Amino acid sequence: MLVNGWDRLEGEATMGDAEIVVTGGTGVLGRAVVARLRERGEAVRVLSRRERPADAEPGLGWARADLSTGEGVDAALAGAAAVVHCATGFGGDQEATLMRNLVAGARRAPGVTAPHLVYVSIVGVERIPFGYYRAKLAAEELLSRSGLPWTVQRATQFHDLLRALFAATARAPLMVVPDLRFQPVDVRDVATRLAELAVAAPLDGWALDIGGPETRTAPDLARAYLAATGRHRPLLPFRLPGRTFSAFRAGGNLVPGEPYGHIAFGQYLSELPAPRSLPYRNRQG
Repeated sequence: MLVNGWDRLEGEATMGDAEIVVTGGTGVLGRAVVARLRERGEAVRVLSRRERPADAEPGLGWARADLSTGEGVDAALAGAAAVVHCATGFGGDQEATLMRNLVAGARRAPGVTAPHLVYVSIVGVERIPFGYYRAKLAAEELLSRSGLPWTVQRATQFHDLLRALFAATARAPLMVVPDLRFQPVDVRDVATRLAELAVAAPLDGWALDIGGPETRTAPDLARAYLAATGRHRPLLPFRLPGRTFSAFRAGGNLVPGEPYGHIAFGQYLSELPAPRSLPYRNRQG
């Protein structure tokens, strides 16, 4: 079921005392989701491979589990009302493996009802034949066939990802960037949406795609990055042959209509103390 608006979630009841589990809760997106849920007054539990850090916030739940093997996942999800799945894996079938083990753990988890699984995916995964996008699409399909309550939220590329790309390419005297358009979205805006979905009734389908407030070319975004970091580089836009680049060129990564996100790329950069470098990580914690 595709939901063609955001108003369905307004006024819906929260989960009460039941915890909402966030996988990848120590990553870029996961941290923002945890913050949004706690701002709403929800009980939150981070699922991580690591021990609870000494500086973890008081009142924040913590459960050790490994989604890559499935070890401890069912116990980590015990009694959870919902799971926001922000952890991700790169290469091969890692993304599908994480989803498969999450679904299996949710089925076995002790509790009165199965938790609602909310999965964050990417706009255009069904249109762009890029390896990581295909992996996200495969994970979506696994979730849709799981028999569990579920919702998929697709979003455009994060500001953090483009910043990482520009930080890497700006190291060279000539900054080479793809001749493509992007509609980057801030993780805080995505986190707000995921928190809304986590406390709402499962859609058992795909929520409306969300994107950032601006659609700009990569060279234009790169110039904004250079200005924010006080550097000067000549730009060389490039194009590549093949279906993947063509799908991006056709706008397969964009969201038509009114955007959901409010934080533009320039604002995001202006709020960073050190925009030159980015330890980008959104994998399993």
